[in-house]
Amino acid sequence: MSVPSTFTDVAALIGEPARAAMLLALFDGRALPAGELAFAAAVTPQTASTHLAKLLAGGLLACETQGRHRYYRLAGAHVAQAIEYLSAITPVMQVTLKPQDPHAQGLRFARCCYNHLAGQLGVALTQALEDRGYIHAAPDKRYALQPAGERWFAALGIDLSALKPTRQGVAGQCLDWTERTHHLAGPLGVQLLSALCEAGWLRRSKNSRAVLVTPKGWAQLKAQLNLNPRTLENLEHNRALAG
Repeated sequence: MSVPSTFTDVAALIGEPARAAMLLALFDGRALPAGELAFAAAVTPQTASTHLAKLLAGGLLACETQGRHRYYRLAGAHVAQAIEYLSAITPVMQVTLKPQDPHAQGLRFARCCYNHLAGQLGVALTQALEDRGYIHAAPDKRYALQPAGERWFAALGIDLSALKPTRQGVAGQCLDWTERTHHLAGPLGVQLLSALCEAGWLRRSKNSRAVLVTPKGWAQLKAQLNLNPRTLENLEHNRALAG
């Protein structure tokens, strides 16, 4: 199988509807088996296998093997970023995944997305930071850090002077696949997740990308950002009404 060597080759890989659906299903950083990707793309397992082989050869996907099962994920954050930029040009197509089991529901609530916090909690936390004037949305998919925010992040033990900006600066906007809005990413987002785990507010699952909130975490999120389970339920309800 030939390896794509030009921009048009890669664009053709992404542009095929079934392959685009598979890439979107993996947009949040999860690894999914071929069967679920076939379901998302509405194709047969045999057809899905052919598409996955092309995406692997094109460098858009990576494959992980666990026992007898193979799991596919995006090859890196650069692929997710390319998909996000394309989605800014035209509305993101709807992708249907299999009904969520408790594990999948946990991933939607809070999960790691390339080492920063995503899911309902990630979106709610980002909104709370904006509401308090700690950060605000800026051009080029960035968040601008404000003086009050500098003090808040520093109080968590984050050394802002040590953060190395990327092309999106220190704080980037990452489109949350399940929530269809942005959460905090970039070097600041990575350090925030790490600091919250070190402080005992959050705990990463050992076996998946899921992130759990500890009792101490709920207490602190409520005290500092007015976030609690009811707050997240209200945000979800408001988004459903708006959508």
